[in-house]
Amino acid sequence: MTLKKHSKHTALIRPAYGNFGRKEWAFVGAPCGDIKRLAEGIIAELYKVAKVAYVDAVHADEPAPASARLAAGAYLEYTELEGQQQFNYNGELNAFQNRALFNSTDLILINGNHHRGQKQVVIIDSKKKASLQKRLDQLTDVRLFLLADGENDVFDFVKGAIADHADIPVLKLNDIGLITSFFKAEWQRSRPELYGLVLSGGKSTRMGEDKGSINWHGKEQRYHMADLLKNYTDKVFISCRPDQQQDIDPQYHTLTDTFTGLGPFGAILSAFREQPEKAWLVVACDLPLLDRTTLDFLTANRDTSAVATAFQSSYQNFPEPLITIWEPKSYAVLLSFLAQGYSCPRKVLINSDTRVLQAPNQQALTNVNTPEEREQIQAILKNKTTA
Repeated sequence: MTLKKHSKHTALIRPAYGNFGRKEWAFVGAPCGDIKRLAEGIIAELYKVAKVAYVDAVHADEPAPASARLAAGAYLEYTELEGQQQFNYNGELNAFQNRALFNSTDLILINGNHHRGQKQVVIIDSKKKASLQKRLDQLTDVRLFLLADGENDVFDFVKGAIADHADIPVLKLNDIGLITSFFKAEWQRSRPELYGLVLSGGKSTRMGEDKGSINWHGKEQRYHMADLLKNYTDKVFISCRPDQQQDIDPQYHTLTDTFTGLGPFGAILSAFREQPEKAWLVVACDLPLLDRTTLDFLTANRDTSAVATAFQSSYQNFPEPLITIWEPKSYAVLLSFLAQGYSCPRKVLINSDTRVLQAPNQQALTNVNTPEEREQIQAILKNKTTA
């Protein structure tokens, strides 16, 4: 008899995190001072387009200011000065806590003399040759070699430890321009792929019938919206309740709610649960005036460094959460709001780093919730057809 293996926990797709977050780069093989200066040069070039973090240890030549509050036993200290904030923490942070703290960053530069990173940049410097030999186990995904002054080639023991060393680019350590260009290219190459999500799981109580099934443009609205999103991605899903799934045309992919009872908030979380590394272009099914021009503008002005890219709504000038591109980093943000008792996606956008756009046609953002609003939109569409 073969016993079925028991799984104690639900199998979930995990984001591609390192010890601190996504897109970690550890620099190894050089004195700490050289690594710091290199990181400063990269940050100075990239900070306008990406949120760059730096990870290091306190060194004897740069002692951290002592905190009397922490010395007295404080668990956490927060200070603010001219727009910059500082947290002092009395304890050790593990990888799970680090990932929450670094979630909003786009690029994490790490002093590999003190911490490991997902990807590595190996600096060839005879002053640290012996130290580098001891760190060969850290070289798990080397993407770049940098030659310090006076160095002409990668050390033989490094070549022996890296099977594809001949395919890895080699630059000079002092050529900050080319190094920055390398990181810009890597960052752009890692731009999250865009998936589409049509929100069609509401109960349409005010309308009195399923809003996703209303025929505005020659087909049910949920299918019209899904076809519209196919202009921007091949991966489009119709979000629905489990009891709706059997009624969806099998030609369209569905994604059922697994965070139930939370409305659109739960639908977005359910999408990230399935694909946490993708960005989601989310649109509600009750937007009969939404058009290509509006979505072209949204996707063209997408800010991958932000939590999300959204339009400013006419409703109190707040961001419109249901015509929005939600980046992968928003998954953790959404969950943190839920943990605090909030399930409003608009509140997340208002209180997060959101890129807010002015819609080229504000009317395209109009949603329809009641029979009276439906009549108004039908008149608008009729006039457009006549024109």
